[in-house]
Amino acid sequence: MMRKAAFLDRDGVINIDHAYVHKIEEFDWVPGVLEAARALSEAGYLLVVVTNQSGIGRGYYDEAAFTRLTDWMKARFAEAGAPVAGVYFCPHHPEKANLPYRMDCDCRKPRPGMLLKAAEDLGIDLSTSIMFGDKPGDMTAGRAAGCVERIQLGTDGLEAPVPSADATGAFRSLADAVASPWFAQLKQRSLP
Repeated sequence: MMRKAAFLDRDGVINIDHAYVHKIEEFDWVPGVLEAARALSEAGYLLVVVTNQSGIGRGYYDEAAFTRLTDWMKARFAEAGAPVAGVYFCPHHPEKANLPYRMDCDCRKPRPGMLLKAAEDLGIDLSTSIMFGDKPGDMTAGRAAGCVERIQLGTDGLEAPVPSADATGAFRSLADAVASPWFAQLKQRSLP
């Protein structure tokens, strides 16, 4: 049976975007994100992180540093009752990366490659899934992948953005989104 997913961008949605965050001591949670992720999980959504990480390609940090931080982050999600089913990242950049990471790939958002790979790996029904992100490119990737809901969040949970053309809604933060009438209605529609 296909599962629905909540795709989460990382920097600006899960953690404060301090630019090229790659160490635990640099990682500050966006307020309420773990509780919001638990609410999504309890509503039957697989939690999948999809994140552009061009800092790897630019040589600011390596994949091992990213993996260490990711393992720590996933453990915090699990402790909060919100297990992460998968983390997909793109280390590439078409111009500003070192070889072998300098390429025009299909995985870097706004392209949908990470979402499509996650759907294939995890048996996700994209037509019942949500993309949450703070950038227009996140919304474009969600639309291109076929996510029915594409929710644009305020970077670092500070204020609701003016939604891009590809967004279906906008909230200040993930916590605000799951506390909203929109999410209550979404849960009601998906009941058997």
